[in-house]
Amino acid sequence: MSSDKNNIKVCPLCGSRLVTEEMKCKDYFVSGETFPIYSCGECGFRFTGNVPSEDKIGQYYQSNSYISHSDTRKGIINKIYHWVRSLMLKEKSSLVIHFTGLKKGNLLDYGTGTGYFPNRMKKKGWNVEAIEVSEEARTFAFEHFGLKPKLPSEMDSFGEKSFDCVTLWHVLEHIQDLHGIMDKFNALLREQGMLIIAVPNRTSYDAGRYGNMWAAYDVPRHLWHFSPVTLANLGNMHGFSLVEMITMPFDGFYISMMSEKNRGSRFPFLKGMFYGAAGWLSSLGKRERSSSLIYIFKKK
Repeated sequence: MSSDKNNIKVCPLCGSRLVTEEMKCKDYFVSGETFPIYSCGECGFRFTGNVPSEDKIGQYYQSNSYISHSDTRKGIINKIYHWVRSLMLKEKSSLVIHFTGLKKGNLLDYGTGTGYFPNRMKKKGWNVEAIEVSEEARTFAFEHFGLKPKLPSEMDSFGEKSFDCVTLWHVLEHIQDLHGIMDKFNALLREQGMLIIAVPNRTSYDAGRYGNMWAAYDVPRHLWHFSPVTLANLGNMHGFSLVEMITMPFDGFYISMMSEKNRGSRFPFLKGMFYGAAGWLSSLGKRERSSSLIYIFKKK
């Protein structure tokens, strides 16, 4: 994807030309710029338009507020993020072990950030490889955990069918070559290997409440805005079948807090907690209302 306006003529998922502008969203983290969100009238896929080219997108991550790269603990919301992450690390590792049926195996964590998850899996006895584009995050992962994440350009060093599981925790929405990376994961996974993807959910309670101020639109860093239907379709297109869909209840609290900040609310923490709870209750009866979802795919 690039800043060329040709990228809005067809849907990146299904190829339909029934593409219209849905809304405009502001980059609240770094630039203050506004970017359009487009929607496909055929399959319902949404995506960010006018995205900077790959050689320029890096500057939109240059903020200490971008926690997955900086690991900042500044402010109450980021402190909560770290507390929740410590809880979720146990949940994530349990998911990998449960759905692969393996106590030990080979795992690739794509977009590993500062390395907390692969470090957890390494302690569990798994052989881990990690991919991370941010030099700052790679340095953190090495200095704190002894990990040596590779660049995306180094993925060819892995042989085909090398991994039992590939994980992406809030990463797929950042990857420009969406179809290419899905094909690569298929090639890297062994037969019946598992692909675990966590992404924000554009059909969530909080997405509906906050509209174009929903923090998980996070333009222009988030290129793709998935629903359960569109992500299941993407997996199917690339040789994966959807096994399970799991809610991420804590995400709704964090995203609601950040969305309240985007709105300029006087009490973003309190309001975020309230509406995060409302979103969690909404998702109890309907997973499609959860702020974020974990999708468990099996290689066909």
